[in-house]
Amino acid sequence: MRLTRQTNYAIRIMMYCAANPGQLSRIPEIAASYSVSELFLFKILQPLVEHGLVETVRGRNGGVRLGRPADQVTLFDIVRVTEENFAMAECFENDATECPLVDSCSLNSALREALNAFFAVLERHSIDDLVKARPDVRALLGIDLLPDRRPAA
Repeated sequence: MRLTRQTNYAIRIMMYCAANPGQLSRIPEIAASYSVSELFLFKILQPLVEHGLVETVRGRNGGVRLGRPADQVTLFDIVRVTEENFAMAECFENDATECPLVDSCSLNSALREALNAFFAVLERHSIDDLVKARPDVRALLGIDLLPDRRPAA
């Protein structure tokens, strides 16, 4: 299984925001730190906002921040809202009727077990875990070089 580029960068947006607690993060800064287009990140932001993983603050001094504490956002939370399809094989798809074994196939059962194990691992890891695993993450992302922009209360 391979996660989409959208999911990869959704996780990166979340990590950036977690590494920048109490402040608003701006898409141009996030895009620059990961060398990706702002337009691409804006597109990715939509499902994150819709599911409450990220909040946006509009205006000249606006930006984005986590919608809930980083230790309460799992990798599975992000993958679930950014991935469209978890079909590991054709028989996982709704219209898979060509195989006569579709309802009693051992392969289907094994792949479903593997997918559930994958999800279980993602549920054990939070965005906070990823950020804390790299104590120098703020410096690596260039956050320490940015001006302090705490949102108005």
